[in-house]
Amino acid sequence: MSHFSTIKTQLRKTEPLLKALDQLGFSPSIDSKNIKGYQGKKTNVDISMVLPGDTNVGFKWSKQSNSFELVTDIDLWKYKLPVERFVSKVTQMYAYNTIISKTKEDGYQLVEQKNENDGSIELVLTKWES
Repeated sequence: MSHFSTIKTQLRKTEPLLKALDQLGFSPSIDSKNIKGYQGKKTNVDISMVLPGDTNVGFKWSKQSNSFELVTDIDLWKYKLPVERFVSKVTQMYAYNTIISKTKEDGYQLVEQKNENDGSIELVLTKWES
């Protein structure tokens, strides 16, 4: 029998999470507050989306960990990436957006960005002092 699984993350802010999901080509929704699992059972989430392969995924805020947790029915996971790799890609884009936003606030400008063969992203930032 299938059930919903919850995977802890270090994703703490809504805006960079939504931006990361959008940049990765997913269509996150904060309006649809539940996802479907085995035999059509539903569970409430704060951010929902359907991945290719009709895989329902959501992120739910956890007061205990003060972060979002990924919620999905692992037994029904049909997306091309394993769950761990999916979380890793979302976390990377979340970190990217957080860094870009924070450095921009602090007066830095992005000079160069390289997407490396190993999947990492190299950023070169500069700040001019007057």
